[in-house]
Parts: sequence; C-alpha cells; structure tokens
Amino acid sequence: MSLIEIRDLHKRFGAVEVLKGIDLDIAAGEVVAIIGKSGSGKSTLLRCMNGLESHEAGSITVGGKVLLQDEEHLRALRLEVGMVFQQFNLFPHLTAGRNVMLSPMVVKGLAEAEAKPIAEKVLARVGLAEKFGSFPDQLSGGQQQRVAIARALAMNPKALLCDEITSALDPELVNEVLAVVKSLAADGMTLAMVTHEMRFARDVCDRVLFMHQGRIHESGRPEDVFASPKTPELQQFLGALS
Repeated sequence: MSLIEIRDLHKRFGAVEVLKGIDLDIAAGEVVAIIGKSGSGKSTLLRCMNGLESHEAGSITVGGKVLLQDEEHLRALRLEVGMVFQQFNLFPHLTAGRNVMLSPMVVKGLAEAEAKPIAEKVLARVGLAEKFGSFPDQLSGGQQQRVAIARALAMNPKALLCDEITSALDPELVNEVLAVVKSLAADGMTLAMVTHEMRFARDVCDRVLFMHQGRIHESGRPEDVFASPKTPELQQFLGALS
C-alpha cells in the first residue's frame, strides 16, 4: 500500500482551477521530484497533501487514513507529514534549538526536558549540533534552512514535503541543504520535493513528475523523463533550462 494516495484531486482559487484531477501514489521510502513552470500547480499540490490548502473534490489518504478537513484530522495529518518551505519561517527571537523544540512541546505536549534531546539529535542530523544556542540572524541562509528541516524532523514524520527549499538561497549555499536532503533520502525518508534543481532530481530521486496546467503531464524514472521527454511541453520546459 502506498504511504500517500491521491485520487482525482481538484483545487480552485476563485474562478481559477489550479489542480484538475490529480492521481498520485507515493510509496514509503520513495523520493519524488515535482517539476514544472510557475503556476502549474506544484506548490498547491504539496500544500493540499499537508492540509494547508483545502480541496474541492477528490481524496487524499496518508498511511491508510483519509484526510478529512476538520481541525482534528488536520492536526493528526501534520504529525505524519512534515513540510519545509521556501522561506525558513524561523522565530527570530528564539534560538535554533528553541525553534526546533517548539513543535514537539506545543503540538505533542512534550516537556522541555523531553523536547531538548530531540532538538539536539535532529540539529546534529542536519550538521548543526554546535548551533543550538544561535539565533537565526547569526546563521547563514543555508543554516537557517537546515534548522527548518530539523524542525520538521523533530516531529518524526512519515513523509517530508519540500517546497522549493533552495530557491531563496545564494548559489553557494544550495548544496549544503541538498546534501542534507540527499542523506535523508539515503536513510529511507519518504520525500516529495518541488524543485528546480534538475541535477538533484536526476541523481537522487526515484521518480520525476512534470506538472503542466494543473495536471501531472508526464511521470517516470529520472533517466527516462530527462533523456526522452514524450510531450512537446516537457521538451520545451527542459530546453528552456539548458
């Protein structure tokens, strides 16, 4: 059984239909890259998968449980599915360690003494053990994004959704963040990533989805999608990147 199952998912903003019937299965341990032009529905799909956006029709199932759009079910979903955003969204008045501790304490109700070792462990996991007491303005953009990844990992999610997590970074900082994601993939974390990093998609991901005008236009192994695009739309998209 797939960890995440999406069936005939539709989402609109006002008169604009952004998702036009998405069908998608993501297996446990699978690493999926989602590519496509701006406005193709990539980020909206991720946000629906995490319950940050409601959908008008279709279904989302995570770990065998159908997502219902009431607060109780959304809260349960977010314990299962973590999300990392383009912007780091760290609290500037809290240290890196405190930023990571916050969700386990608030959402899971852990005591500070229980949350601290979890934060220490996940910060070490992303290579920032020594930055526990540093404030966000003392960290580089790449380090802040790694704290954001640690914050998501502190909830021990079954899957991690990453929405353009390197696009706000200077080029020299991109690789340090992608190295963390690559190590998570190697450890068997289920990942769905909206990304413009085509080399990463080719080298690390198990499957690539190309979205176009609210639909999954092509899907396949990276070597097939990049070497033999079947549709003019994907050929044009890849051609514009080269």
